Amino acid sequence: MSAAGRSHRVTAPEVAARKGGEPVVVLTAYTAATAKFLDPHVDVLLVGDSLGMVVYGFDSTVAVTPELMIAHGAAVVRGSQTSLVVVDLPFGSYQESPEQAFRTAARIMAQTGCGAVKLEGGAEMAETVHFLTQRGVPVMGHVGMTPQAVNTLGGFRARGRTDAEAIKIRDDARAISEAGAFSVVLEAMLEPIARQITAELPIVTIGIGGSPACDGQVLVSEDLVGLFDDFKPRFVKRYAELGAQLSEAAAAYAADVKARRFPGPEHVFGTPKKQTA
Repeated sequence: MSAAGRSHRVTAPEVAARKGGEPVVVLTAYTAATAKFLDPHVDVLLVGDSLGMVVYGFDSTVAVTPELMIAHGAAVVRGSQTSLVVVDLPFGSYQESPEQAFRTAARIMAQTGCGAVKLEGGAEMAETVHFLTQRGVPVMGHVGMTPQAVNTLGGFRARGRTDAEAIKIRDDARAISEAGAFSVVLEAMLEPIARQITAELPIVTIGIGGSPACDGQVLVSEDLVGLFDDFKPRFVKRYAELGAQLSEAAAAYAADVKARRFPGPEHVFGTPKKQTA
């Protein structure tokens, strides 16, 4: 299922069928314009609650609301044609009960047109994942370093450095898989743990600071292209420095405006055309 030449939008079952096959390519997107540029090259566009940090400047993802996820999720669906769009369930909108999670997921799917939702958590969320998948909601899980639990975890750091942590991550991933998730994100954990989980689970694993052995990889697009520089996680590879280019373009524009070089005659309306001899 190559991204090039697809004639339909990718579905969650099609992603699930990629286990052990061609790696699944995932990037985040928060706007229609970004989605349009990324869509031809990826299998999945993830509307992550990371938008709270990279778009809105929050210190964490905890402040993100369902309304924000719906607005940005709908924009990404409108801007894309063939990628599976997955939207995060934000903090506080699903942890209370499976019924609360279903109401939130149903609302997000109905109002955005996305093809799946993602939620964080391991064994404690297995009942919720089962409840959702039995009611027609495709679920992508997320274990390891879970940003919504940053206050409990004590910060953004790689997980699995102790035997107890490693065992818990493996148990969490297994619980999410057995509950019916079609894939699971493995974030910021020691590489051998992500490699072992990928080998053990029958579902697709998506790494972000996980392992090259994962069935797919995801990055935050703003990290990928240098548009977010508050910090740079170890697992990020910069493929462009658009932030620096944007700053340079703004500086050039400001200089032209101050020197009255912009706008020129070609940028305004109703000016006489030059006469040719």
